[in-house]
Amino acid sequence: MGRALRADAERSVRAILEAAEQVLVDDPGASMEQIGERAGLTRTTVHRRFANRKALMDALAISAKQQLADAIEAGNPDSSPPLVALHRVTGNVLRTKNSWRFTLGSPLADTSAAAEIWDRINVRCLDLLARAQRDGLLGPDTDLEWTRQVYYALMSEALQRFPEDKEPDAKTTDTLATLVVDTLLYGASPRT
Repeated sequence: MGRALRADAERSVRAILEAAEQVLVDDPGASMEQIGERAGLTRTTVHRRFANRKALMDALAISAKQQLADAIEAGNPDSSPPLVALHRVTGNVLRTKNSWRFTLGSPLADTSAAAEIWDRINVRCLDLLARAQRDGLLGPDTDLEWTRQVYYALMSEALQRFPEDKEPDAKTTDTLATLVVDTLLYGASPRT
């Protein structure tokens, strides 16, 4: 890993990454210059931070997946009761995925460094599902890998209900997190 960036350089990088996500979600072929304009920076500054588009895409992938990992940890998956943690993690992940729709949905985000973060995310998810299983929320014979895949698919479907043009409010996020968790745990059958 390179040396740490100065505070102004860190702000520039963050501004470029956020601008890139906003620009690329509307125009995947947008130029580095268009991204710089959205970030309020010159093309020279963008190229100083990212030598080329691939370097920018790699940084986007790492940043988005790290934010996803941080969102999971913010849900306290190890210390909260499993049902509470599942709701918190789901809400946090939905908000993060909504903010990074382009990057997290792009095959260009599948870099080796981002893949390592994704592997950690999968492990954390399986750990939480194992806690839920031990707590009786999931059956003792439940295939946790299959359940993880279904959980991810449910979150992807829930994202389709978020308005793409604005950040969802807490009530919408909580409602969708509840829908995801309830569907995962109870399916479509009536709760007793």
